[in-house]
Amino acid sequence: MTVCGVPASIHPTPDQVVLSINMTLITLILYYHLFGRRHLDRRRKLAADLRLAAERVHELEEKLLTFRLEENEAKKDGKSVRIFMDGAFDMMHYGHMNAFRQGKALGTQLVVGINSDASIKACKGPPVMNDQERLTAVEGCKFVDEVVPGCPYVMTAEYLDYVIKNYDIDYVVHGDDPCIVDGKDVYESAKQRGKYQSIPRTEGVSTTDIVGRMLLMTKDHHKSSTFPNEGGGFQVSGDTDGEILGNYSKFLTTSRMLRLFSVGVEAPEKWQKVIYMDGSWDMFHAGHISILKKAKERGDYLIAGVHSDAIVNQHQGSNLPIMNLHERVLSVLGCKFVDDVLIDAPYTITPEMIASLNISEVVRGAAVDTDEDLRYQHAKAAGIYHKVESPTDFSIKDIFDRITANQQRFEKKIAKKKKTEAEYYENLYKKNANYSPGTTAGRKVEA
Repeated sequence: MTVCGVPASIHPTPDQVVLSINMTLITLILYYHLFGRRHLDRRRKLAADLRLAAERVHELEEKLLTFRLEENEAKKDGKSVRIFMDGAFDMMHYGHMNAFRQGKALGTQLVVGINSDASIKACKGPPVMNDQERLTAVEGCKFVDEVVPGCPYVMTAEYLDYVIKNYDIDYVVHGDDPCIVDGKDVYESAKQRGKYQSIPRTEGVSTTDIVGRMLLMTKDHHKSSTFPNEGGGFQVSGDTDGEILGNYSKFLTTSRMLRLFSVGVEAPEKWQKVIYMDGSWDMFHAGHISILKKAKERGDYLIAGVHSDAIVNQHQGSNLPIMNLHERVLSVLGCKFVDDVLIDAPYTITPEMIASLNISEVVRGAAVDTDEDLRYQHAKAAGIYHKVESPTDFSIKDIFDRITANQQRFEKKIAKKKKTEAEYYENLYKKNANYSPGTTAGRKVEA
């Protein structure tokens, strides 16, 4: 300071320097407690308000769908109303099943067209699952009545004529999220002919989100985070420029949604042979559907046990399960070969459980690697244990291998899709600008 021309007589003493530093620190701490927390609380409140707004949007969409259902019921007059839905349905999940449920509710029969591998690849890159795997997954859904393989990704006027004529279609249905290829609406032809109806998409899950969970290798999707980043996702490092690739599960599983997926579930009759088969059923896929079909053939009534996230992770490790318990339960409930689901099934099958569920036979797949002496000891002692050969060797490992082998491509695809989805929901919420947080009970309503 002397060099700068400051007289030595007014140099601060060491005690004064320490005092200044302490006062600065005290001021910063007080500022954080007085103002910093307010900013954090505001961010939390805004995040909560956004969630409530999203729920309100879905509530209004479901009410609109209900009105459409009532209009269609009035028009049916006993006539069969055939609905057509199409898509890639790659890595099919309960969001797709919920779309099938809503689509079928608009008519009496649901016909589902599955886009071919070639058409998907030409429009948005190759799918993870091949034609046969996606066909098996869609055919295994209880809301689907008929399947049309090899459909083109873009719904042309010529193909629409073909579908309507050959499958006696009354309406073409798709989610209300945009489906644009080369700047053109895929369903423009159907809309122009008055043959198009939309349904609200199932918010909180998408194939993009699921692939993101697999790439992230975290277990955050097993439970809701108390305060994730503002986008509701988790950051990853690498060449993605900070893009959020995956979200924790934001799907709100209500008892109403469980009831809707449980349509047709009834208690077994006394004369029926009850089969029980448990597992994680993670990333519910064609292999699961094939083994469940085989298990159902052994009896009259099939109960599928679904293990908790903790049990699955304890025995399978890594970031498994990719889908949390509620998501896996809905996926299994949507399978047409399953008559009922045991939620949070015990890992060890006990005599009390066998008696309570009136189980006639306990089945497991031969390809499953497990400690069967511990898990099935009581079923073996009762003489009701049976091992079945899996019709296919397809497993979740195959999905992981396909994703990781093309990780860079998927990361770019996910980042692009997340941006599109963010713009879609931003525009959707703007339409409900008059919504005021607190006007709803904060629940998600499903049709």
